[in-house]
Amino acid sequence: MGRLLRLQIVGLLVLGLGVGTFGLASCGGVEEDEGTLTEALSENALEHANGHASFQRCGTPEHGPDEVARIDGEVARHLNGSSAKGGGGGGTPPPVVTGGTIGVYFHVVNQGAGIENGDIPDQMIADQLARLNVAYAAWGWQFELLGIDRTTNATWYNGCYGNTSVITAMKTALRQGTAQHLNLYSCNPSSGILGYATFPSSYASAPKLDGVVLLHSSLPGGSAAPYNLGATATHEIGHWMGLYHTFQGGCAGGDSVSDTAAEKSAAYGCPINRDTCTGNRYPGVDPITNFMDYTDDVCMNEFTPGQDARMDAQFSAYRYGK
Repeated sequence: MGRLLRLQIVGLLVLGLGVGTFGLASCGGVEEDEGTLTEALSENALEHANGHASFQRCGTPEHGPDEVARIDGEVARHLNGSSAKGGGGGGTPPPVVTGGTIGVYFHVVNQGAGIENGDIPDQMIADQLARLNVAYAAWGWQFELLGIDRTTNATWYNGCYGNTSVITAMKTALRQGTAQHLNLYSCNPSSGILGYATFPSSYASAPKLDGVVLLHSSLPGGSAAPYNLGATATHEIGHWMGLYHTFQGGCAGGDSVSDTAAEKSAAYGCPINRDTCTGNRYPGVDPITNFMDYTDDVCMNEFTPGQDARMDAQFSAYRYGK
């Protein structure tokens, strides 16, 4: 198992969580019509074109409603002590991991010497870990660097997004640890992608592919302004811990978290008081300061208790002890 995660564990009843905290139903079930979706996409494209078109915030594939429901059901059954495949229950609920120290293996993939070729210095990595620890500290999670390795391979460096064979080769050669360990890869994803991640539910079927890939210049001190303060890693690790985008599902909701306000589309820049889902059915302005939106790094500064509960539950079901 290598160096093990140091964990904080409480029982489900002590934690006080109900299935609704991270169940799909808690996010509502109102569908948007085609016109509303078209409007959202147009608005999203306009905002993205306004000064941020050179980057795509996230390349993590979105789970559809059926997959979200399946995963949430598995997690709920796990926390209730029943089989993940739908057993009858009656077992002792397992412990819920509510925090701990996650060991990190950092893989620097470059195409030559120098930051411009992806060979980032150790200090940028240290600064990134420090930013992660600030972002996750309130929720009981910390990150400890276990090792850095460096690989000069131009094919991996430039093919680390969208090329399945290259990604598989890179991760198979470099990944270390267990489901509880975080593997970070810095490289040069194509199409302006800042980063992407695998979800906890994917680990069992493809353990070697587990981890987070980052544009090297998105780390603190990099050149990918306004996305160069380290929030890309925070965002992608949110996915790695089981979170969805705050705007998934639009105004109908779809992030399986009840305390993130509904949001029609991704936000860019830092549009204070943006409110794309109005009326009594959708209380609250858009969660533009949430790490799981698409705003500039300087704008992002929070998770919510509901997101924390989901991260704890997902880690417990899919990563703890694996």
